[in-house]
Amino acid sequence: MQASGNSAMARPQIVTPLVSHHAQIKDDPRHRTIRRVLVVDDSRAQRRVLAASLARQGFEVVDAESGEEALRHIAAEPFDLILSDWMMPGMDGLELCVRVRALPLENYVYFILLTSKNEKGAVARGLDKGADDFLLKPVNGDELRARIKAGDRILKMERELFEKNRLITSTLNEISALYDAVDRDLVEARKMQQSLVREPWRDFETAEVSLLLKPSGHVGGDLVGFFRAGAGKLAVYSIDVSGHGIASALLTARLAGYLSDGAPEQNIALVRDHDDRYLARPPFEVATLLNMLMLEEMKSDLYFTIAIGYLDLATGRVDIAQCGHPNPAVLRASGEVEYFGSGGLPVGLLEEAEYAQWHLQLEPGDRLLLYSDGFTECADASGDLLDEDGFARLIRTNADLTTNAFFEALVWDLDTFHTGKDFADDLSCAMIEFHGDRQKPEK
Repeated sequence: MQASGNSAMARPQIVTPLVSHHAQIKDDPRHRTIRRVLVVDDSRAQRRVLAASLARQGFEVVDAESGEEALRHIAAEPFDLILSDWMMPGMDGLELCVRVRALPLENYVYFILLTSKNEKGAVARGLDKGADDFLLKPVNGDELRARIKAGDRILKMERELFEKNRLITSTLNEISALYDAVDRDLVEARKMQQSLVREPWRDFETAEVSLLLKPSGHVGGDLVGFFRAGAGKLAVYSIDVSGHGIASALLTARLAGYLSDGAPEQNIALVRDHDDRYLARPPFEVATLLNMLMLEEMKSDLYFTIAIGYLDLATGRVDIAQCGHPNPAVLRASGEVEYFGSGGLPVGLLEEAEYAQWHLQLEPGDRLLLYSDGFTECADASGDLLDEDGFARLIRTNADLTTNAFFEALVWDLDTFHTGKDFADDLSCAMIEFHGDRQKPEK
């Protein structure tokens, strides 16, 4: 049924213009960086006009009639923006700007000078003294809003940058504290690793043993040592673990336990006979056992090279197993240097690795050096390696020195060759000086 002509007509719809959410956020005072404004002008009327205009825009406004009063306000409370007349009796706006810039304020304050000057020289002078922007008097409301929005964007970026820098500084401080803690631990670790070489020198009557251990960093992967290898025999070894860091250092500590001089019952190179005496396994057998331990028990990605030799203290015969380690060097009593060895496989790489042993003969006055490749692979400024020939030259140069004095001179000359930079690799050496049967002086 149709409605009659007298029926009430439908009410017209009222359409409200839509404002984007982005625009609302942009104009919302809560999302502004500039919230508190200080208006400085010796004209009371001008201050009221500016303060009223800014208050309608949602800003919190404080006014001052002079530069001195403005400074008192700034000392008491923070502001984001200062609108200051340039020409004022006493302290003018430019001097106020200079004084504000000299204050140790927590946040940057945007500074706009109100002026009737429009000369380029005046504007340049104001910018040079620290002003951020200018407005010509009388102030246009739309232009004022535009300048404040520009300042708000700049302050927002400045404070975001400040916050990021604060976070970076805080993070760097935390990292620095962690580094200091790690550094202290590494210093202690270095002391503990050096303690693995309990005796840098010992006299066995017919022979002397000297040890050098010099990590390239806080801790290293080199190890040298000696132990009694049964009646009349002395074992000397030199080890170089892959890498130079903490993991390498931890492995050297464990290997030192396996080849301990102070705890023969834990030394895998030694076995007890039926008379409860300790006898030494052959050097190649020691290398085989170490290889099994690395692959079956430690299960580490690390490996190491080793040269281990047994010296017969009476005859000067040395039985040696060389497992990937540099060729042992012998400094003869005549001053000549000879190299022995054929390389061999490192320990901890291959299950099926086989290790052999060979021997050399020391005569009275001869010295045997088991050393790491930190010597022979040391490079000069041009990148050329010292190599075996260069190492032999350094050994011959210092042949008149003995024990630790020999090592000190050797490292000194190596440092000269290396042009004084930090060594790239650890340096270690175990040296036997064989004397044979020395005649005791008559009383």
